[in-house]
Amino acid sequence: MARKASISRETKETKIAISLNLDGNGKSSIKTPLKFLNHMLASFTKHSGFDLKITASGDVDVDDHHLVEDIGIVLGTAIQKALGSKKGINRMAYAIVPMDDSRAVVSVDLSGRPYAVIDLPFSEFNDRRVGDVSKENIVHFLESLALNGGLNLNVKTEGRNDHHKVEATFKALARALKEAVKITGKNIPSTKGVL
Repeated sequence: MARKASISRETKETKIAISLNLDGNGKSSIKTPLKFLNHMLASFTKHSGFDLKITASGDVDVDDHHLVEDIGIVLGTAIQKALGSKKGINRMAYAIVPMDDSRAVVSVDLSGRPYAVIDLPFSEFNDRRVGDVSKENIVHFLESLALNGGLNLNVKTEGRNDHHKVEATFKALARALKEAVKITGKNIPSTKGVL
C-alpha cells in the first residue's frame, strides 16, 4: 500500500499544496517565498528519505507567521494521512544530530496523541530572524506540525549559531520520523491495545 498524501489549504492569507511520499527517495521540490524555510525543508526531505513537494505563497509582506504556520499544519496533516492505519510501524524513535557547535535531540511518538515540547533557545544578541524566517516561527512550525500530525514531538537543541541549531533540529526531526514510520510488520506496541 502506497503511503502517500496530497493536501491543499487555501485561506485569505496563504495558499499551500503539499504532496508527500513516506516511502520515497529523499527527492524534494520546495517553492515558498522564504528561502531559509526552503533550505530547512529540503534538508528535512533528504534526511527523512521522504519525497516532498511543496508549493506555497502567502502574505509574507505582512509577516512570515501565517505561511510558516500553515505549512506546518499542512505538512503535519499530510504525514498523518500518509500513515493511514499505522499498522506495523515502529511508532517511536529518536535521533541525535550534531552540526558544528550545535546538537539537536529529537524524539517522536506517532501515537495519535499530539503534544509538543520544543526547547530551541536562540541567541539574544543576533537578529530576530534566522535567514528570512522569524525565530519564534521556527518553534511555531514544529508545534503546528506535531499538533496536526498527531504526533508527540520532543526537541532539545543547544549550541551557539542559530542557523546550525535550526538545521540540526530539522535533520534530527527527519531522522527520527524516518525510523518511526518504518514498517516492522509487528503490531504497534501499546498497553492500551489501541492507539
